[in-house]
Amino acid sequence: MNRTSPLEQISDRIKSSEGGTVFVASDFRDIANSGSISKTLSRLEEDGLIRRVLWGVYEYPKHSAFLNEDIATSPHKVALALARKHSWSVVPNGDTALNQLGLSTQVPAEWTYVSDGANKEYPLDNTVIRFNRTVKKDISNLTYKSALLVQAIKAIGKANLDDAYMRRIANLMTTEEKAAILKDGKYMTAWVYEAIKKICGK
Repeated sequence: MNRTSPLEQISDRIKSSEGGTVFVASDFRDIANSGSISKTLSRLEEDGLIRRVLWGVYEYPKHSAFLNEDIATSPHKVALALARKHSWSVVPNGDTALNQLGLSTQVPAEWTYVSDGANKEYPLDNTVIRFNRTVKKDISNLTYKSALLVQAIKAIGKANLDDAYMRRIANLMTTEEKAAILKDGKYMTAWVYEAIKKICGK
C-alpha cells in the first residue's frame, strides 16, 4: 500500500478543516518530525494554502464571497494556538472572557488571558494578545468552562454582579456544568464561590 507523504497528509488535514482554523507545528506531530513539519508549513504558505499570522502560527484563511476578501484572523483562535505551541493552560479574562461568553458584544481592545506560562504579548493586526501569568490553581485545577466563568465573574465585579447578570450566567451552563463548577469551588476566591452557589441555585 502506498503511503502518502507528510506534505500530502498535512495539506489534506488543513484542507479538511474549517476556514479560519489556526495551526502550529505541534498539531501535526503525529504525522512527521518537527523539522519536516516546519518545512512543509513553509511550503504550503508559499503555495498560498495557508498564511503565517505570527512566527510559527498559521491560518487556513476563510474567504468571504460577499466582501471578496479573506476574513480577519480570530485573535482567540491564535491565542489558543499559542497555548498549544507552548504547552500552556490559558483562559480568557477581563473583557475577553465576557466577549467569549456572549456577556458583552464589545470587541476587546486587547485580547487578554491568564496563563500558567510566561508573561507574554503578541501583536496581531491592530490588536494585542496578552498572556498574564497567574497562580496555577486558578486555571489548572478547574475545567475550562469553570475557569472561564470565574474570570468573567471577576471581570463583572462583586458590586456589579446583580440578579440579571446571574440569570444570564446561569443560562450559559448545563446541569452537568453547574455540578462541575460547584465541585471546583474550593479552588475559587470566596466571594466568587458564593456568587457561583447563588447562580447555580444552591
